[in-house]
Amino acid sequence: MRLRKIQQLAYEIMDEINTSKEKKQFDTLSPVIDNLSRAIGDLTDPLGNYSLDYIEEKVKNAHYLLLKKENVNSYK
Repeated sequence: MRLRKIQQLAYEIMDEINTSKEKKQFDTLSPVIDNLSRAIGDLTDPLGNYSLDYIEEKVKNAHYLLLKKENVNSYK
């Protein structure tokens, strides 16, 4: 269930970046990309040691930073 929620947040991020008519500034996108890359980096650990809590937190942070939705905590 948690993975589906993470996936939904990721889809919303992707949709916002691809469909937004407004161009995002580097200072907006940089922390979003940082959070997503940290989540992917943790998930791709060659030993398979990853924290779903950490990945979920980073994707939620990226989602919030890009979309500024206050209901991020409702995904718990």
